[in-house]
Amino acid sequence: MLQTSLNILNVKNSVIPVFANHETFHPRFGWLKKGFDAAKKNSGIFLQDDAPVRLGVGKNMVRSIRYWCTAFKIIDKNSLPTEFGEKLLGNDGWDPYLEDTASLWLLHWYLLKPTCEAAAWYYIFNILRDVEFTREDILAGLKEYSQKLNKDVAESSLIKDTTCILRMYASQDFSNSNTPIEDSIDCPFTALGLIKNIGKNYQFKIGQKSNLPPSIIVAICLEYASWVSQETKTIPISRLLYDEGSPGMLFKLTENVLCAAIETVAKRFTYIMISDSAGLIQLSFNQQPEILSQQILEQYYHN
Repeated sequence: MLQTSLNILNVKNSVIPVFANHETFHPRFGWLKKGFDAAKKNSGIFLQDDAPVRLGVGKNMVRSIRYWCTAFKIIDKNSLPTEFGEKLLGNDGWDPYLEDTASLWLLHWYLLKPTCEAAAWYYIFNILRDVEFTREDILAGLKEYSQKLNKDVAESSLIKDTTCILRMYASQDFSNSNTPIEDSIDCPFTALGLIKNIGKNYQFKIGQKSNLPPSIIVAICLEYASWVSQETKTIPISRLLYDEGSPGMLFKLTENVLCAAIETVAKRFTYIMISDSAGLIQLSFNQQPEILSQQILEQYYHN
């Protein structure tokens, strides 16, 4: 039985009902940097007739690159670089060529954080609560979810999204298929190991991720806290784990992993700690969480 939660988190209009704008292409190696650099030089590049020649890809891929750069929030609606895009992919940025897997985790967060323009992605990581599932489960859930969003979506679009999500996050076995080589290229986001292919089924990997640094976890927890904790200086660990849109949901974390990450980072940043008040375990901080979040990221990338 497919289990879902259809309570839409009302944080800055969490998700825009956009489906299948990727032109069937998952984000390929080098695409985000290519698109960001091109947009920085000329924000109109994606609409120019010679964009395929300038970017070295097909016409549909041009549209896909633009979509992914916007969805990952490295460029805005006008194809201008965002502050996050500059920090991560600028020439003097944290990780311009995405050589550190931590940057892929950060991008995964930016794809899904408010406002998310990849509704099917939002669904699978936030609304779908089964650990093991099939393509058919995803498709059925997406139909229900799109109706909840009052969006009339063609089944073919939902199938495209389902296929793209699984290619993006789960390594595929194309050895016995006639799939074109171009389509069989794994996406860099398979390195996150979030979804495992187990025969005809798929499974979320819950818990420890060897390439997910504690600093990334805690920085994102603090950013999340800055939205939902209002004026308080604490946020329950349970909310960081199980709320729709939370780091725990998007990264598939357990309480042990999350608390261990906080304890590790707290050794370097005394402004944060784990507190226990009447049995309620919380992340506590005594500075503005969004500022702390950026400080932690800056230290991580400049170490």
